[in-house]
Amino acid sequence: MISGDDLWASLPVPAFLIDAEDRIADMNTAAEGFLNSSRKSVLGHPVWDQIAIDAPIEGAFSRARLNDTALFVNDIDVGSGSRAPLQCCVQVSPVAEHPGQMLLMLSPRELAGRMTRTDSAKSAAQSAIGMAEMLAHEIKNPLAGITGAAQLLSMNLDAEDVELTDLIVSESRRIVKLLEQVEQFGNMSEPDFHPMNLHDVLDRACRSAALGFGAHMTITEEYDPSLPMAWGDADQLLQVVLNLLRNAAEAAEKNHGKITIRTFYEHSFRLRRSDGTGKTLPLQIEIIDDGPGLPPEIQDGIFDPFVSGRENGTGLGLALVSKIISDHNGWISVSSVPGRTVFRLSLSRVPHEKKT
Repeated sequence: MISGDDLWASLPVPAFLIDAEDRIADMNTAAEGFLNSSRKSVLGHPVWDQIAIDAPIEGAFSRARLNDTALFVNDIDVGSGSRAPLQCCVQVSPVAEHPGQMLLMLSPRELAGRMTRTDSAKSAAQSAIGMAEMLAHEIKNPLAGITGAAQLLSMNLDAEDVELTDLIVSESRRIVKLLEQVEQFGNMSEPDFHPMNLHDVLDRACRSAALGFGAHMTITEEYDPSLPMAWGDADQLLQVVLNLLRNAAEAAEKNHGKITIRTFYEHSFRLRRSDGTGKTLPLQIEIIDDGPGLPPEIQDGIFDPFVSGRENGTGLGLALVSKIISDHNGWISVSSVPGRTVFRLSLSRVPHEKKT
């Protein structure tokens, strides 16, 4: 079994444990590389003396500690005394069993730019798994106690005060749901590959959407009836399509929007990997919506954990989608302008030796 220390050391992004006085209480190997300084030489020093962030983040950091909440800031310049600034995403989380302590993680965009989409998805998933393993147990147990205490208090309060305890319960449950989504990365098994009809998967997803979150949308199907059988896990790919349809429906909010699902065969589509090998991915699925489009500043990192274009969005749905497609040795891409967003999935057909 992997220990917490092993997970901490293996996180692929710089991570710092900050004490109640904003001093560095611990840091992982990636953080040593980022600062170009040893762990021993930095421990106990004020974090803002070691990390220079080109944004007024210290006040937000203090409020996150005071309110015991997480903080996510995308695409800001972060540097140190010995290196030029890099554009990073900054993630801050409270450490439940150690009041006042905060976990600070940096995700440099430069690192993501050096990896293929497949490698990036796997690295992002590993980062989310590591954080879930370290934090989920610590956070979920206290939250259960907080929820139970709030429910007991509500039994003896008047209606006005019950609103406050209801808020505590609902927010606690929302955080637990977020943690469970993160844990999905670690709990998901490898795909169970079988020959499968992609149109059957798409039809199941459309029926589910039309009866629920997509009831206000018009869903149009443009299928290639000659599409051959795909090689994949039907249940996992159903989850992918449902996530993409849900995103499109939520982008339209309560307005009546249109989603088009298109399938086609492109024999020339070939994915070339960083090791020089390649794989033909001829089966194409496009999910197109006429919503407002993705904010330009997050398009490059839309498949990374905790990157979201929606207020209060977790940024985990598309990261999970990317991981599943990566596990299928497939490819996912997105293009977006106001009025037209296209998510494209490229998958392999049944291998010749598997055909019956």
